[in-house]
Amino acid sequence: MELGFHSGAVSCLAVGVDAEFTVELEHGPRHRARTALVAARVRHRIVADGGRMAFCYLDPASARERACRRMTDGGPEVALHHEREAELVRRAASLEGDVPLPEVRGWLDLAGPDGLAGRLDPRVRRAAGRLAGPSGQRLAAKELAAEAGLSVSGFLRLFRAETGTTFRRYRLWARMLRVAALLETWPDLSTAAVEAGFASPSHFSSSFHATFGLRPSALFSRPVAISATEWPESVTRK
Repeated sequence: MELGFHSGAVSCLAVGVDAEFTVELEHGPRHRARTALVAARVRHRIVADGGRMAFCYLDPASARERACRRMTDGGPEVALHHEREAELVRRAASLEGDVPLPEVRGWLDLAGPDGLAGRLDPRVRRAAGRLAGPSGQRLAAKELAAEAGLSVSGFLRLFRAETGTTFRRYRLWARMLRVAALLETWPDLSTAAVEAGFASPSHFSSSFHATFGLRPSALFSRPVAISATEWPESVTRK
């Protein structure tokens, strides 16, 4: 996919289906690995050398994201070598095409069993749920802070401490997921982007590039199936 440097709004578990890949930090070292967990807001790019990749984007407000931190090497920005790496790689090879959702969920459970990690602060969990709602992508921090009984600054600090990402970046992620959901029934990407809360199609394009390392046009120029799942995490096969 020739990804450029980017920083995800959420953490990403990258799996080399065919071979090892390179994770390169913009201002740091390179790592060779078969599995890597890249934290949210870390500027990096992944070079796959032509091999197939599976990318699992993990909602930081979910228990699964915390359960997925089962890596055996690396640091807080890029953790390497999932403890069940061999099985993750083997089963990732079967995720191509029209895969039944239970099989995808089974792969996610292998990466990080849902519900096994500590609980999120209920105020942050409620705010994340509101943002994920059909019209939640336009909510402001001020409104959610009031609902949580906190000052805006206190709410923003709590949100970042609990999720590892900022409120602004999480809301951006919610908007991306809303675009994906709308594309199931709306054929026009530009209209879906504006409906999801982006100021304009160009705003969506630049945000998409900053988040994923490529323009939407580069992704949608290839055959792509969009499926919005009923749980927070999403899996992309490339």
